[in-house]
Parts: sequence; C-alpha cells; structure tokens
Amino acid sequence: MKHSPLRTLVAAAAAVLMTGAAWADVNIGVTLSLTGPASGLGIPVGNQFKLWPQTIAGEKVNLIILDDASDPSKGASNARRFVTDDKVDLIMGGSITTVSVAVAPIATEARTTQIAISPVGVPPEQEKWLFRLPQGFAVMAHPIIEHMKKNGVKTVGFLGYTDAYGELWLKEFTAQGEKAGIKVVATERFARSDTSVTPQALKLVSANPDAMLVVASGSGAAMPHKAVIERGFKGKVYQTHAAATPDLVRIGGKDVEGSYVVSGPAVVAEQLPDSHPSKAVAVDFVTKYEAAYGKGSRNQFAGHAYDARIVVEKILPVALKKAKPGTPEFRAALRDAVETMGRTIFSHGVMNWTPTDHNGYTTETGVMLKVVNGQFVVEK
Repeated sequence: MKHSPLRTLVAAAAAVLMTGAAWADVNIGVTLSLTGPASGLGIPVGNQFKLWPQTIAGEKVNLIILDDASDPSKGASNARRFVTDDKVDLIMGGSITTVSVAVAPIATEARTTQIAISPVGVPPEQEKWLFRLPQGFAVMAHPIIEHMKKNGVKTVGFLGYTDAYGELWLKEFTAQGEKAGIKVVATERFARSDTSVTPQALKLVSANPDAMLVVASGSGAAMPHKAVIERGFKGKVYQTHAAATPDLVRIGGKDVEGSYVVSGPAVVAEQLPDSHPSKAVAVDFVTKYEAAYGKGSRNQFAGHAYDARIVVEKILPVALKKAKPGTPEFRAALRDAVETMGRTIFSHGVMNWTPTDHNGYTTETGVMLKVVNGQFVVEK
C-alpha cells in the first residue's frame, strides 16, 4: 500500500514532535535507602516523592528512583547509571550521609547538580555541584549548645556512628562546645548495623558526664539511647536532627521520655508561632503527607523531599529560558539557578543558597524538642 507524499510528511513531522516531547522531559535521578539499616530514613522520603506532580513549570518531570540499600557503593553505582544511562538533569540523594558522599564525585565529574537529602561534607572541589536540603552540622549543633548552656551542662559523653555523619557531628559539636565551656569527656562509636552498644554505654556512664549526645538516625537512634538509660545514666540525653522521627519514640518508649532532640520546624508545624516564616509551608507539608499516609506519619526526612519540589518549581522556569532538558547547558543552568534562587521558604526553615554557601540555613533554623508523654514538644 502506497502512502501519499503529504501523508508521509505529516507522519514524519508527528514523529519529530513526539521525539521532541520526549527530549523535553526533565529527568531527575533519586537514590534512596529504601532497604537496609537506614530504610527508616529513605522510605518516608520515597513516600513524599510519590506525592509529586507529573508536571512542573509546564514540563513533564520523570523521577527515576533507585534503592541504594543503605550502601555507599550501591549509591555510587546508582549515580553512575543516572549520568551515563539515564542522562539525568539533576540528582537527588542520598538519604544518608555516606551515600551522599559517594555520589558527590560522580555528580561533579558529570557536571550535574546533586541535591543531597542528608547533611554531608565533601572536598572543596566537589562543592560547586552539591547543595544540601537538610540543615548542616554547624547550624543544628548551635541550638543544642545553647540549650546545654542554659541548663548548666559542662561535660558531655558522645555516642555516635563510626561513619561520616557521626564524625562530622563530633567535630562540629566539639568545636562549638569548647567555645561555650562544654567539654566532651568520653567518646564512643558504633556501626549502623550494630544491634548492641552495651560496652560503649558502660564506658560512657562510668565517665559520669552531665549529658549524653547520641548521634544516630531514624529507628537506629533508639537502641543507643536505651542502652545508656538502661545502664543507669540519670543526666540529660540529646539527639540530633536525624533522630527526629516517630521511630525514636515508638522504639525508645519510656527510655526516651524527657530527652531532647534538635529538629527543623517541619515536624512540629502546628506548634510554631504564627510569626515563624515556615509555619504555613510546614503545615501544608504535614497536612498533605498525613492525608496520604495517616495521622502521625509526618517525618523529618519526608519534609526534605517536599522542599525539593519547591526548589524544582523555582529553578525550572529559570533554566528553561537558557537551554533544553537533556543537555549539558541545561544542567549548568539548573546549577546556576539553584545557587542564585535567593531567599526561599521551606518547611524546614528559610533557605538562601549563595555561591559561597551551599548549606544555606542560618543558626535560627534549629528547633529544640522535648519528648513529653511520647510526643515531640517545642522547648520554650
């Protein structure tokens, strides 16, 4: 059967248009710890990504979500696939520090913006393409130090992960603590996969510090906390923002009652004063998340995925004026748009990334919470 020249031309034009539409899609690679010891962090982030719209700024957005199994090497493999096979315009992840560290050099090499969903420190040469959604260690150590000062804490025992998250927290907390007259008198570490820290807890309790700082994340933060309480510690116990999840209270039970947790504002949206800049955005986040996943399901980490959408909504229109998705020029335009997007209200605080600051938050960001009757309550 012969086709007329006009019909053939129309079919060819339609094919070109269809191909062009595919080229116009914005592809975002997301690596998350959906399984493994850090799955308590990655799953809520994945849940929030499921609530993203299919189009942003008039463009179809494809989220390519891969599980890194809480394994840095798997995270690196995912990142390599994103930049070589999927040709993504943007990378998000990992949801834990060690995976974010593993992704960073690959994103830098590919000149593709990485928006980390965990706090992370990298060499200076990797900073250009890396931006962080969670609050940095310095920003979140600040309210803990201030709270300790007000409560007469002079000595602290440190019990934290052996990986980058634990070490970076120890470094920052020690530096700020020394300036405030607070000394780390005992330091113990454990791996994310450990199921007991009894020896470490005994050593820390015997040092008799005024307070303990537990540096762990998600459900993994409850076990070391319980260990020091069960070994007879009577002082104050503090947790970092990676522990501001329902899992801490659910698993920790009575042993975490009365403890202190630093957090971004998202998980306590309704408790924020009306004057707080993030209140309306944080309330929107928790309302929509709990409508989808149930009352009380709100999660610190899911809030970062909510904020990631705000970023994309703001930078896409800017980058699209300069280049088409799927090109090196578009990837560079996205990076520039993130760096210059200016003051932006997140559920987790006010962000203002600049060319010299890819952390963005100020020291006013952190909110101190206390566990009271199994609930997180903002400290007055």
